[in-house]
Amino acid sequence: MKGQTLKPLVVAMTLSLGLTACGNDENKQTKVANTPATAVETASAGISEQAAVTAVNPFFEPYNTYQDIPAFDKIEEAHYLPAYKEGITRQQAEIQAIIDNADAPSFANTIEAMEQSGKLIKRVSAVFYNLTSADTTPGLQAISKEVSPMLSTARDDIFLNDKLFARVKAVYEQRDSLGLNTAQSRLLEDTYKAFSRGGANLDEAGKAKLRELNEKIGKLSLEFGDNVLAETNGFELVVENKDDLSGLPQSVIDVAAATAKSRGKEGKWVFTTSRPSITPFLTYADNRELRQQLYTAYVERANHNDARDNKKALAEIAALRAERAQLLGYKTHAHYVLEENTAKNPDNVYALLDKVWPAAINQAKSEVAEMQKLIDAEGGNFKLAPWDWDYYADKIRVAKYSFNEQDTRPYFSLDATIEGVFYTANRLFGLTFKERNDLPKYHEDVRTWEVFDKDGKLLAIFLGDYYVRDSKRGGAWMNAYRSQSGLGDERVVPIIVNVLNYPRPTATEPSLLTFDEASTLFHEFGHALHGMLSNVEYEAQSGTSVPRDYVEFPSQVTENWMTQPEVLSQFAKHYKTGEVIPEELVKKIQAASKFNQGFATVEYLAATKLDLDWHTLETSEVQDAAAFEAASLKKMGLIDEIAPRYRSTYFSHIFSGGYSAGYYGYIWADILGADAFEAFRERGIFNQDTAKAFRATVLSQGGSEDPMKLYREFRGKEASIEPLLKSRGLL
Repeated sequence: MKGQTLKPLVVAMTLSLGLTACGNDENKQTKVANTPATAVETASAGISEQAAVTAVNPFFEPYNTYQDIPAFDKIEEAHYLPAYKEGITRQQAEIQAIIDNADAPSFANTIEAMEQSGKLIKRVSAVFYNLTSADTTPGLQAISKEVSPMLSTARDDIFLNDKLFARVKAVYEQRDSLGLNTAQSRLLEDTYKAFSRGGANLDEAGKAKLRELNEKIGKLSLEFGDNVLAETNGFELVVENKDDLSGLPQSVIDVAAATAKSRGKEGKWVFTTSRPSITPFLTYADNRELRQQLYTAYVERANHNDARDNKKALAEIAALRAERAQLLGYKTHAHYVLEENTAKNPDNVYALLDKVWPAAINQAKSEVAEMQKLIDAEGGNFKLAPWDWDYYADKIRVAKYSFNEQDTRPYFSLDATIEGVFYTANRLFGLTFKERNDLPKYHEDVRTWEVFDKDGKLLAIFLGDYYVRDSKRGGAWMNAYRSQSGLGDERVVPIIVNVLNYPRPTATEPSLLTFDEASTLFHEFGHALHGMLSNVEYEAQSGTSVPRDYVEFPSQVTENWMTQPEVLSQFAKHYKTGEVIPEELVKKIQAASKFNQGFATVEYLAATKLDLDWHTLETSEVQDAAAFEAASLKKMGLIDEIAPRYRSTYFSHIFSGGYSAGYYGYIWADILGADAFEAFRERGIFNQDTAKAFRATVLSQGGSEDPMKLYREFRGKEASIEPLLKSRGLL
């Protein structure tokens, strides 16, 4: 899930204007009595009913912490439901005050007033949905199931309110005479669209149906995500015979031993389906039978015809989304989603994918032939299978380029790589980072930095949560505990978090990353920069609040700096000797960077096409998930040796995240990223004029302007696909 910017769908669909991050509410919030919790609520939270009634709820008052960082040590599971209920009550009152305003509808008393509503819901959600992804518990998961329909109803109560919509529409119809600036015009347009797309134009029967569909989709999405997490945590490959570790680097063996010890299996080795565990095992383990066992466990997650099977849930989600889209006047769910993205419609996305697919699949077939030739030469009496791909691709990489990715680990300790991204941010934008060990954090793994701008002013608070653990979902992402808003002296400092899943330090080594894992850190930090450098008036437009197919663009650009020798020489140093990564190894990395790109591109495009196929359904009839996926893969011409990056039953991006009909956004943004970095190549990778322009037109503007207009302003032209194809060796 490299590069996913986490914007919880349930929150985005619930809060007015789709807001997801917590705003500083010190000026308006007052301390109120805690709402008594029901027996069901307190039971799910695991505390007594009386304790829940009498506890002071930290969400109801300022945290009284530095920069109002959430007071994690005071927040208990019993606090969430009362805070959500109070937040909904407050927003209902705020919305009613807008409706009851005797003055004629205006931008200030209607649009801006709506944008300012719901602060308590945003405040609670910023903590709750971050923790349900980064440090979940059974209690939080139980609360999610209760909160989801509450929030769905609250959201519908806003967007299906005829009187409120009448005020919004009145302002919208006089938009050309209001003298609004660009950001205000965009906020007005987005607000009006949110009502229209939220069902405001439906009749009463249609509105009732929409409420029903939204609630069902929300519940099923939560079920889907819970099943994926349970499946990922529920499997472990336990190795008892040391001979079965043949081929694995010692660092990988040490991590597996530490994992076994933490799970009460000391003296054994445990491998899981989390990426830091499965990837090195599939790449280096000589035992083909065990590779098959671990690979199969990964690709068959939530596909066992049992209580955690996701086939029925995902098929129902797709059907309900199709029904909802047609209720709202759209041909398919993809048409509904893409209207708001820069791609605009599914035909444009399919056209892009079809430009890349032929070259990618042909390259992948060549890679298959090369690996099969090696298997035959070694006397292997078998046909290349998916669980063999990483293993034999690595052998060929070593033979062709004398490059083993494990050779890069000693040069990319986690601490050094963090310093590498900080160095890059300093050279580009003048940012400096000061670590603080005295600030609140939600888990002992979390590290916290103050981020200062070049003028010495506090720009942001940055949290890093880097190590894999069972309470954290897989992948890597950025999110905000508080989004930026306000300009000048009124600027609210954002609180941004990067969450990743890297191996923990062992008794003898720090956390060591492969080149690819280190690249992921740069990628996610690109998202963090998007949040930290945001400088807009309205929270609804802050940071990564941009179209889904544009949100990956800043992060895709940021990855490029890691590969530059000037940057590598600053941080890529051997963790024992301090030796800078040898130039020869850097050249091998660069030479090998285009290797295996047929596979990498095809597995991604296959998932993208699968996503689009699910969401261009024109029927609300529930599909047979297995048969539908098989037909989709056959239609696209996927070869047997490659599985989609995500199969349907664990495709969390699209069935429990915010990427439905939008997973293509990574390659869409990669085109922009590759083309944009050409500007830095042409003028110097740390050219200050270019960096200043990139910050001014892209990183600081969020969703306050048409993103493609901003891109053209930065680049001076439309993006070209050629730099991307060249970077992948497909041209």
